Amino acid sequence: MATLSGAILEASGVRPIIAAASARPSERTIRFYVTRGLVTPPNGRGTAATYGYRHMLQVLFVKLRQMEGVTLEAIVGELTEMTGDVLERRVASALGPGLPAPDQLPLVGSDRPAWGRAGRVLRTWISETVAAEDGEIEEKERSATWRRIAVSRGIELHVHENHPLADFKDKDETLADAVRLAVARVLGSALDPKQLDGSAGGYSEGKNRSD
Repeated sequence: MATLSGAILEASGVRPIIAAASARPSERTIRFYVTRGLVTPPNGRGTAATYGYRHMLQVLFVKLRQMEGVTLEAIVGELTEMTGDVLERRVASALGPGLPAPDQLPLVGSDRPAWGRAGRVLRTWISETVAAEDGEIEEKERSATWRRIAVSRGIELHVHENHPLADFKDKDETLADAVRLAVARVLGSALDPKQLDGSAGGYSEGKNRSD
């Protein structure tokens, strides 16, 4: 609950008008809200306690109102007289239409991972989401066009089509010279000058492959 509600608030772009009102609630903060009557008690006890949709709306509403400078005492009074559909509309209105989709929420960068049964589910979902995104990136990399600049025998520079250097096709020899200079500095006294004679200049274009 702390991870999800914090990610939603962070992604919404809503900023507190007072510095003391943090946008990301902690687990201790949510437990405090329960004891103060701001959030209804979870279902179950201890590590088996679970929070539902209404709990999340309550947490979001409390944090949003705090960020507006409203006291907890006043918020308790507001929640007492508020039905579920009104609570949902108030939260949605405050968060705004620019809230990203669930799989785009900043969950991975949270300060502390969730724990317990719900935490394990959340961590699994995060890892699967990250793995899927990495897979999409790798697939795009494999299907992308690369410019291959021959530097010397055994050395070739590959420039991705989306990289800024791809726009400087007339600078291939300059890039090759820079790479040869970097290699010479690394090899030092072990360098064989014949390996960096620059005779393999030029470039070709094609798919990224190992041939």
